[in-house]
Amino acid sequence: MTEDSKNNQLNIELSEQIAEGEYANLAIITHSTSEFVLDFIRIMPGVPKAKVKSRVVMTPQHAKRLMKALADNISKFESVNGSINDVEGGINIPLNFGGPTAMA
Repeated sequence: MTEDSKNNQLNIELSEQIAEGEYANLAIITHSTSEFVLDFIRIMPGVPKAKVKSRVVMTPQHAKRLMKALADNISKFESVNGSINDVEGGINIPLNFGGPTAMA
């Protein structure tokens, strides 16, 4: 390993709490001229209120890199696991997920 490659290494730390991750089943993306905001949301069955579980703010350049990296990873996933079925048209978010209405 050369001295330059040693200087170019990035040490990334991942805490146990962050490593557990957050489940999200909806993402809302908004943008301004200087940033993209990605809100990751969890919608629960029978609950009419959803919570943003995580928000990521990034520059347009990083958003485009993320888009390309995600497209590359999806392509690799599909080459091994088959095509991911896409939802055509608008997405209707069922608040009850098709199950019975929750009662307390």
